[in-house]
Amino acid sequence: MAWADAAQAASDLKTYLPKIAPADFFPGADRFGPPQGDPPIAPVYRGDQLQGFVYLNSDLANAIGYSGKPIHILVGIDPKGIVKSFKLVDHHEPIVLIGIPEPRIVGAVNSLIGKDMKPVAQGTQNPPQVNIVSGATVTVLVMSDSIVRSAVRLIRTGRIGGGQAAMATAAMPPVTKTIDLEHSEIKDWTSLVGDGSVRRLHLTIGDVNDAFAKAGNTAAAQNPEPGDAGDTFVDLYVALVTAPTIGRSLLGDDGYQRLKDSLKPGQQAIVVAGNGAYSFKGSAYVRGGIFDRIEILQEGNSTRFRDRNHTRLGDLHAAGAPEFKEIGLFVTPPEFTLDPTQPWQLQLLVQRATGARDKAFLTFDVDYTLPDQYLKREQQAVTVAANAPAPAAQAPAAAPQEPTAEGEEALWMRMWRAQTVKIGIVALALAALTAIFFFQNLLVRRPVLYTWVRRAYLLFVLVWLGWYANAQLSVVNVVTFTNALITGFHWEFFLAAPLIFVLWGAIAAGLLFWGRGPFCGWLCPFGALQELTNTVAKWLKVPQITVPWGLHERLWPVKYIIFLGLFGLSLYSVDMAERFAEVEPFKTAIILKFSRTWPFVLYAVALLVIGLFVERFFCRYMCPLGAALAIPGRMRTFEWLRRWQECGSPCQRCAKECPVQSIHPEGHINVNECIYCMHCQELYYDDHRCPHMIQVRLKREKFAAMSSPSMRSGGTGPKTVITHAGKPIPAGVPTNPPSSS
Repeated sequence: MAWADAAQAASDLKTYLPKIAPADFFPGADRFGPPQGDPPIAPVYRGDQLQGFVYLNSDLANAIGYSGKPIHILVGIDPKGIVKSFKLVDHHEPIVLIGIPEPRIVGAVNSLIGKDMKPVAQGTQNPPQVNIVSGATVTVLVMSDSIVRSAVRLIRTGRIGGGQAAMATAAMPPVTKTIDLEHSEIKDWTSLVGDGSVRRLHLTIGDVNDAFAKAGNTAAAQNPEPGDAGDTFVDLYVALVTAPTIGRSLLGDDGYQRLKDSLKPGQQAIVVAGNGAYSFKGSAYVRGGIFDRIEILQEGNSTRFRDRNHTRLGDLHAAGAPEFKEIGLFVTPPEFTLDPTQPWQLQLLVQRATGARDKAFLTFDVDYTLPDQYLKREQQAVTVAANAPAPAAQAPAAAPQEPTAEGEEALWMRMWRAQTVKIGIVALALAALTAIFFFQNLLVRRPVLYTWVRRAYLLFVLVWLGWYANAQLSVVNVVTFTNALITGFHWEFFLAAPLIFVLWGAIAAGLLFWGRGPFCGWLCPFGALQELTNTVAKWLKVPQITVPWGLHERLWPVKYIIFLGLFGLSLYSVDMAERFAEVEPFKTAIILKFSRTWPFVLYAVALLVIGLFVERFFCRYMCPLGAALAIPGRMRTFEWLRRWQECGSPCQRCAKECPVQSIHPEGHINVNECIYCMHCQELYYDDHRCPHMIQVRLKREKFAAMSSPSMRSGGTGPKTVITHAGKPIPAGVPTNPPSSS
């Protein structure tokens, strides 16, 4: 499992802690201690008494929600491994941003408070379960799962709770770590940044202005940095080049060899590179020979570099490395011992003038831990005094266990197993719909049966698929999927919602056969709600409005404009696109079942009321998801809807009776707008409503009358050898051949 970059993680933890009071995690607590270790955890004290620790869930466990972004939660856990509290500090979940109130989500996860995670870490107890909030299943499960897994990892690594690793360590000889000087290879820039060999601190002008404002220095806040808030203030990169792989990659073979030859025993070398408006070097090193803006800290000790410890570099050798405005190679002074196998920090001092001579200062840390791949471990021998008492007999200590991806079942797998029955029901429903489509000609010949089959299916989709299972697709799914392709695609994001995943897979296949029709006409719960309420309205004799064709054609493009606007906005900000996607009433009417603030409910009800007079008003003119499906739906490879030559000229019956007016006056069907309700196919075979079939029926009846005994002079009547629409046509009676369009 890939964990967050340690430097960024520490920065995030330190960013969130000042916003939360220690007493919010442990009653009576009055202060946080400095974050410790990697990933960092912060001790919480009441006076001098340790109460517990606070950590960021995303530092230790996968916390990616359905939005494709981490859900950040600060978790308070006591030294025994009992979860005491948590605070949701940052997320991008659309259902929580606009929809289900955040306290309701947090309330569902509150059941974890007071749970002892030590038995879970030891494997003697199953992970505790939380109550699921309808409509936010993935969000709630990701939150609870990340809290449990992160706590288990801390216990198993022995950092809290006296876990297996701690117990094992007590019985094992000590292990020393040193840089593995034999491990040497060349890596490109992306690999070095990706595996933590190079750590980064990126601050915008807005970040620095906000930091000074929050620091409470009024004078500093009133003198903001010039420039746009999004402009880079400093983009700083740090790397320990004593490790051969990092050194050779950044300095080149010759440069690393010269450095290696010049280092004294115990000295370490660090490369610092920066871009942006703020210089990490400053000008003090020119005047006084000291670099006062950067400082190295480790376990309470610190040092600043002087000009004699510094070598200016022109560029970095790693393939793909960006150009930097300034690069410095720094060697630790002899009086300062930096242990490269332990975490350390580079602290950047940011200063701002508040007067002619006065300045305000802030510090920002880059936490650095050398990746394990560059280290080697050696077991030290343990000598026992001759007069030492023999240890009591005990069971062998368990070996340290780090939770790994192989040892843990992924959340999406558990989601699929937990929803096996629902997945089976959806699969059966999709199979039934496929049968309806493939054998549509048999069904539409029986209009009464077909009508009740369709109504029953729509009722199932609305009540079970929509209101019960919350499997309402949305344009947000399209936006999220597109964003994932751009920023980094991971299947587990989408597999975490099994029903949504299955439906999207079926609809993607259906686009090749029938276009947007399977979803818009059959599998959309809100579409089913519109059609069923309109059916009731017709039964109650509510007058139906037929939109004039000229206006109707001009309203069609509105939904495409809405979709393109949302898609373009998502390229700038997915969060904003998700908010504007509220043009869809799906969340209000289906996911939340109208349990929402009044503006959203009023909007959804207004659309349904309009739909009582103009059938499927929202589907026709406003649905961005329908527009998104119509675009690839043009690639369909089959024509399933039959037409007669008379359709459109002179007959207009299908065009006038189409529920969504997707048939042009000239007779052809606009597949971009067709919801595949098959009403036109009922008419196609109906010899009492379709003018063409009426003529066929009348000819047949006329011939039958002429062939009756009273009309014949004798002999045997002609044999019926031709059939049409499943009915026999006497030989010699002309019929118009059907055509497809």
